[in-house]
Amino acid sequence: MNVVKNVLARVFALWALIVFVSTLVFMVPASLLVGAWKEPRRSHIFQRIIRVWMGTFFIFTGVRRIFKGREIFKQKESFVIVSNHRSYMDPPLSCPGVPEATKTIAKIEMVRVPLFGIIYRRGSVLVDRKNEASRKQSYIMMKKVLEMGLHMSIYPEGTRNRTREPLQKFHDGAFRLAVETGHRMVPAVIFHTDKVLPLNKTFYYWPHKVEMHFLPPVPVENKTATELKEEVFRIIKDYYVKHNY
Repeated sequence: MNVVKNVLARVFALWALIVFVSTLVFMVPASLLVGAWKEPRRSHIFQRIIRVWMGTFFIFTGVRRIFKGREIFKQKESFVIVSNHRSYMDPPLSCPGVPEATKTIAKIEMVRVPLFGIIYRRGSVLVDRKNEASRKQSYIMMKKVLEMGLHMSIYPEGTRNRTREPLQKFHDGAFRLAVETGHRMVPAVIFHTDKVLPLNKTFYYWPHKVEMHFLPPVPVENKTATELKEEVFRIIKDYYVKHNY
């Protein structure tokens, strides 16, 4: 049975790659055209385009998405959104999963990927983690994102969780950003993306239901970044353990 599944998963991976590349061709000119608008309107238009793109991709590759708690964003305020990170499938789920315009902190290396790098740059605050000046500049840019009325999405674990623990240790940046700017933080919990794109398998894609749950906003007033980090870590971990069925 495992042999059959592995063979089928490689077939699905090839199909997913074909769908991704085919739709990418249409996304590149759309991303370039969006540049004609100024921020924040540019990001609002780009968010709609990304939502259509990823919606199409998931439908054609057999992955059903479930979102819960998106009514939070009707409150018309900018949030710092933090979520767990277990798979390369997380960004395609989480970025368009936010119903309003958002930017994600992202590794600058991905900009070098042909064609995709154009789209990647449009929806991200880029950072070279090995460069201190780049880290400082990206932090300034994240503040500007919030000032424009956009949301800022961050994976506080910094990289995909390769451990057997529900979460890895959180970095401080997202929580310092929320405390210093006064923007409430929305914990989000992602489920089952590692079943679609497992960490330990190459060229493997398995259609499976994925979910993203947005939890109630966490106030930041009268808290240090460390206190906020510990509170949100506990919220996400407890929710993941309880609902990871």
